[in-house]
Amino acid sequence: MKNGLFDLSGKVAIVTGGNGGIGLGMARGLADAGANIAVVGRNEAKSAVAVEDLRQRGVKAIAVTTDVTDASAVSAMIDRVVKDLGRIDILINNAGMSIRKPPHELELEEWNRVIDTNLTSAFVCSKAAYPALKASGHGKVINIGSMMSIFGASFATAYAASKGGIVQFSRACANAWAPDNIQVNAILPGWVDTDLTRGARQQVAGLHERVLARTPAARWGAIDDFAGITVFLASSASDFVTGTAIPVDGGYSVMV
Repeated sequence: MKNGLFDLSGKVAIVTGGNGGIGLGMARGLADAGANIAVVGRNEAKSAVAVEDLRQRGVKAIAVTTDVTDASAVSAMIDRVVKDLGRIDILINNAGMSIRKPPHELELEEWNRVIDTNLTSAFVCSKAAYPALKASGHGKVINIGSMMSIFGASFATAYAASKGGIVQFSRACANAWAPDNIQVNAILPGWVDTDLTRGARQQVAGLHERVLARTPAARWGAIDDFAGITVFLASSASDFVTGTAIPVDGGYSVMV
């Protein structure tokens, strides 16, 4: 993938939640295109495994254990990445969680936990990374939304609200930071086989069958399906693409 417009050699990317699931698939794509990676997460052991995976691809990779909802911790994380890897060119706000309850059963603490993890963290990390992204002269921010940015589900109250917010947050940042040559976009994953969705399949009866029936590709997504779109949005190939929300869903969102 190290070729012309898509070459990320010498670039540095931060991937929150990059130690597993979609985040790891995205980090692998960036590494294969030549980018050095900072994996940001809470699980040190899981991050260590991800870092070794990325280093085997021939790039520098570090793990930074961080609570991405804590502004002071995020500020320290940004300083560490710049110190160890020299710069920041790409920020992927991927950290996320879900609590599957209808609105009348959801507690305020649960609502706040999901919103803080999925949406507030994107604001905290983006604000903290902005000076370094601006200094790079060619910054890229990729925020991870969801099909729940488009559709509603009775069991995804706070999750859907957070992911809808991600799209609007991305658009606001795209406008604010265009003068600094920073492009900001969102990716909207469909139903992807991860630990998070395995839990959903256990909790939501018939979900697996409904997803297969509605997805033209007739399968669940794999984490490596996110490598290509990530490299595109992180590279100079997307310099005139900003403020978008791109579904990567096997056609789920266009199926009638």
